[in-house]
Amino acid sequence: MSRTEPATGPQLRRAVISSYLGSLIEFYDFLLYATAAALVFNKVFFSDMDPLVGTVASFGTLAAGYLARPLGGIVFGHFGDRLGRKRMLVVTMATMGAASTLIGLLPTHDQVGGLAPLLLVALRVVQGIALGGEWGGAVLLSAEHAPSRRGLWASFTNAGAPSGMVLSTVVLALVAAGTTEAQFLSWGWRLPFLLSVVLLALGLFVRSRVAETPVFEGAAPEAAERWPLREVLRRHPRNLLLAVGIGFGVFVAQSTLTAFAVAYAVEAGFPRGTVLNALALSSALAVIAIPAYSAWSDRIGRRPVVLAGALAMAAFAFLMFPMIDTGSVLMLTLAVVVGQAVVHPMMYGPLAALYSEMFATRTRYTGASLGYQVSSTGAGASPLVFAAILAGGAHVVVLSIVIAACCLLTAVCIRAADETHRSDLSRTTR
Repeated sequence: MSRTEPATGPQLRRAVISSYLGSLIEFYDFLLYATAAALVFNKVFFSDMDPLVGTVASFGTLAAGYLARPLGGIVFGHFGDRLGRKRMLVVTMATMGAASTLIGLLPTHDQVGGLAPLLLVALRVVQGIALGGEWGGAVLLSAEHAPSRRGLWASFTNAGAPSGMVLSTVVLALVAAGTTEAQFLSWGWRLPFLLSVVLLALGLFVRSRVAETPVFEGAAPEAAERWPLREVLRRHPRNLLLAVGIGFGVFVAQSTLTAFAVAYAVEAGFPRGTVLNALALSSALAVIAIPAYSAWSDRIGRRPVVLAGALAMAAFAFLMFPMIDTGSVLMLTLAVVVGQAVVHPMMYGPLAALYSEMFATRTRYTGASLGYQVSSTGAGASPLVFAAILAGGAHVVVLSIVIAACCLLTAVCIRAADETHRSDLSRTTR
């Protein structure tokens, strides 16, 4: 195989498996925090506050991780565009694993007072930086190895997100079921975070067996940009802005379904285990839906699939909260499953290939990462904003309006973007 030919056979499979497992592990750690922020941290790290205020503060630490993700995209994107995708992915995985393990060892507010939430925020920022660099590299590892069906192969990185949610939710639910409320709040919540050590070892082993992408190796060394971020801002400002706009509604919807809706349902009176079971089921089904919609985008294009998902999610935003408010377990489960496993994957699945196709080889890691991670700040901010809105006495329909508006932003931006599903990733300019 020449240096410029796409990989086939074993190397492609290794790249896809590595990207999927790496994404699963990273999102297990990152989304485990989101679930814990909804259920535990307001009682463990903000125990001296009013419960509703504690929930807002807990979601504030969740937002800190999302706000740090663009920094990770810039830093790891810079070196990933200059030195290669694989090297950076080993660093991001090790960083995430270490931060998550340390969260599991943190002292509580009752033990060290105000230092506890400060340490929590610091480790959450480290998590955000690591995930900011992981996603772009993992997507490119698959996309740049793929000779065809790029949407399908790259989407396994995005499928790692709900897979990580399934794993984190199941582990957290098992621990919650096997402990009393006092035990769970005392030490039970720590066990899923400490499991990160085992996942880290597995992920590093798999990733060590993957070669650098042929597209990156085939690019002429003189084509390397000294400052990839500057080149993205100078040559691709339109694509960068469109990438941010496309992803913003996607992430607001994602965070609503996986974090805020959990806290909302528990506050509405549903048992914690019931909510976690609904979340695990919907996440498991999303693992199937994401590659399916992405494969569809290989046939008809990225734009139609993402557009359909954005419009459907804008409409569904007005049904989700009333379904939860019925108090019916069936309606709760249906709301979470339809939102996360039927509608949201249409928006989310094709993004892996789409973002890769919007930028040239030597700025692709930086451009794709930055567009994706800046848009992901919507996921970090929305639970905090939504909790504050409800705390101010607003009706829940206000939340639906905000979600729908964000999804319409996605629809407008995807309409304005070029169709890219037949583009050539080996180009050095865009």
